[in-house]
Amino acid sequence: MDIRLNDILVMKKAHPCGEKQWKVLRTGADFRLKCLGCGHEVMVARFKAEKNIRQVIRENDVTT
Repeated sequence: MDIRLNDILVMKKAHPCGEKQWKVLRTGADFRLKCLGCGHEVMVARFKAEKNIRQVIRENDVTT
């Protein structure tokens, strides 16, 4: 799966704050993700995060 910096990931399960969208801050074997609801940052193994991704929103795919 092609995940890049600053992508927004919509996950299957919500964070305890209720938000499902996470911003990618770091990629590699692990992802560093920031919750767009409360700002909490977590490190998640790539394979574990990829299983829970529902949608990837790219910054340059947004049209006005």
